[in-house]
Amino acid sequence: MFVATLIAAGKLTDEVVREAIDRLDATGHDVGAPHWLDVGDAADIVFHGSLVSARSELMLMDHGALDIVVQPLGDRTKKLIVADMDSTMITVECIDELADYAGLKPQIAAITARAMNGELDFRAALEERVGLLAGMDEAVLVECRMERVKLTRGARTLVQTMKAHGAHSVLVSGGFMPFAGPVGEAVGFDKVVANELEVAGGKLTGRVLEPIVDSRAKLETLKTEAAAHRLPLAETLAVGDGANDIPMITTAGLGIGYHPHPAAAAASAAVIRHHDLTALLWAQGYPRRSWVLG
Repeated sequence: MFVATLIAAGKLTDEVVREAIDRLDATGHDVGAPHWLDVGDAADIVFHGSLVSARSELMLMDHGALDIVVQPLGDRTKKLIVADMDSTMITVECIDELADYAGLKPQIAAITARAMNGELDFRAALEERVGLLAGMDEAVLVECRMERVKLTRGARTLVQTMKAHGAHSVLVSGGFMPFAGPVGEAVGFDKVVANELEVAGGKLTGRVLEPIVDSRAKLETLKTEAAAHRLPLAETLAVGDGANDIPMITTAGLGIGYHPHPAAAAASAAVIRHHDLTALLWAQGYPRRSWVLG
């Protein structure tokens, strides 16, 4: 049994829900009556049939602000969330913002964009970009975080709601601990995993300390945390936007591409393009009345 969650905050109509039901019915699925999670915002449609076929058919719906998550109904409410930081839990790419302080943002941002779309090896691209920051005063890290880093809307509500319902939460970032640590604390993550920049004499050396947090490390974090909490992978959720998130996204019980680059979008079981992170709560069946507002 599967569930399709239609999300269009403030814009979801009976007509759109009916179209989804008709599309599923016309393609051979056994469809139940819709259930509104929040009227006008999000609705569930439970059905029997083919997960792949349903996803393909519902992707054809074109209603502007509509996001759709289709998944198995069982284990829908996840007990572990592993989340990317840059452009997922926060609104910026930290290394690009640091580069701006060095007058190198266009150059470094171009490398970041290619790495996030899988066009460059993540590790090599990270080392190249950090190398360009050699000599930067360590104090700039704090200045940049205070001035540039903003939490993505819904980040705290997502994590705090899941934790209130018994889930464990991990922030895993290919970015840097001077950013990820405070972000993790502000959002309320139980654990933070991120890269450490080498510093000597109060200045960045241009090197990243081992072990580097790359796509493999993100995947291993997902697996290790699931095992530590005795959870099957079906009960896990991973969310990110870049190519280095793909292994954990494709391994988790529900892998979400959040406003993703094309490579991550193509690999994700579901994509959120139009909403903030609270869409992941509707996807798990949480109505707004059960949210812990951040």
